Amino acid sequence: MTTSHNPEILDFIDRLADTGSHYRMEEMDGLYVDDLGFLVLTPEGNIARFSKAEMLGEFRSRRDAGEPPLSTEKRILHVEEQGDHATAVLYRRMSNQADPALYELRLRKVDGAWKVAGETVMPWPELATARGFLPPRTR
Repeated sequence: MTTSHNPEILDFIDRLADTGSHYRMEEMDGLYVDDLGFLVLTPEGNIARFSKAEMLGEFRSRRDAGEPPLSTEKRILHVEEQGDHATAVLYRRMSNQADPALYELRLRKVDGAWKVAGETVMPWPELATARGFLPPRTR
């Protein structure tokens, strides 16, 4: 079954990955809403929340330190659009030295342009051993 997604959203996700991976900070700033909530699952099983300023600060620091560009490797797994809101679920890997991650992008259309309103990053599951979130049926 082939699913068709809004090409405007797909283009936005491509631009987002390319912009962030190459540390183009001024452009990157415009791709996120000001009240962004950037959520990351920590190794302790907690959620760390970062603001837009904190998230951009990390990318700016990497750029200023001369870090090489990040990989733009991604695979869009699902996009769900409801009017001026959309959710995109991606496989994303920033480099060969970084673990792959499952990204959920919460998008909002602002003044006719898509922006990231929220982002959640979790470890990519080991699919060979994933058993699902519900137990098997007993009846």
